[in-house]
Amino acid sequence: MRKPVYIFNAGDLERHQNTLRFTTGEGRRFVPVETTSEIHAFGEISLNTKLLNFLSRNHIPLHVYNYYGYWSGSYMPREQYVSGHLTLAQAAHYMDHDKRMTLARLFVRGALANMEKVVGYYARRGADLKSLVEDFALKKAAVGIPATPEELMALEGGSREAYYGAWDDILKGEDFAFEKRTRRPPMNRINALVSFGNSLMYVTVLSEIHKTHLDPRIGFLHTTNRRRYTLNLDVAEIFKPIIVDRVIFTLVNRGVLKAKDFRDATEGVFLTEKGNKTFLEAYDNRLKETVQHPKLGRAVSYRRLIRLELYKLEKHLLGDEPYEPYVSRW
Repeated sequence: MRKPVYIFNAGDLERHQNTLRFTTGEGRRFVPVETTSEIHAFGEISLNTKLLNFLSRNHIPLHVYNYYGYWSGSYMPREQYVSGHLTLAQAAHYMDHDKRMTLARLFVRGALANMEKVVGYYARRGADLKSLVEDFALKKAAVGIPATPEELMALEGGSREAYYGAWDDILKGEDFAFEKRTRRPPMNRINALVSFGNSLMYVTVLSEIHKTHLDPRIGFLHTTNRRRYTLNLDVAEIFKPIIVDRVIFTLVNRGVLKAKDFRDATEGVFLTEKGNKTFLEAYDNRLKETVQHPKLGRAVSYRRLIRLELYKLEKHLLGDEPYEPYVSRW
């Protein structure tokens, strides 16, 4: 089975015969392409077009992160499963307001349902969240009211702020107070974790889209504009609560991440390299975890769940089967 490769050190990434070679001041490491699904470059790497052509031929995306550990961009190989018919259907659903709103509402409903599941999980374990659980039931019922994607995103954004407001009842430890969501830059440790985790989620979904017939540039909840990719942002909304947020709760509440794993900078608060590696390991393990699929009747990994979600979307766009977002069972 193919798996992601994470690069933290500075060095040269190049093709060597029919494999990948990464050279640093400490030596060389060979990475077989047959076992590589994607490459995440957190360190300063040098490469050339010979390598990019090799990655394209083997359908391996290269994701690049900046100094603070956040996704800067991706080199996506030429689509290997291009379908003109599906691309036209995807564009037609975007251009048709009613069809676009149908999908946008479903993405938001899935996101709210999974946030509700997370809140309910911790409410059953003693957190004072009963009123928020009830509030989410009302918010899900209100998803049909907004008339535009912008109004729908405002509803989703307000719901997520209320959801984040409950985190201080879930999180343990004085070093990890949430208080409120801050982005660009994150102003405390929990915000740093949320920003880093969400960035990873967007890249994960983007990589899975590349393995389908879908076009990542055409989203439905997020407006297609100068932003290169939007569909991955749509689908990520569904999975962030049950993948990213649960990883954060586990790492903080079990004391795996500590205050020393963060650094204060003039631009905000960020994970150290050790903190990045700790989070990535937990995130990767979460993607490998399996759950019982309600329709397939067998266990599938969370990464596979994302791909199955995309297949469901393909069927909806082609008129084969109405799309229903995945909702966690716990």
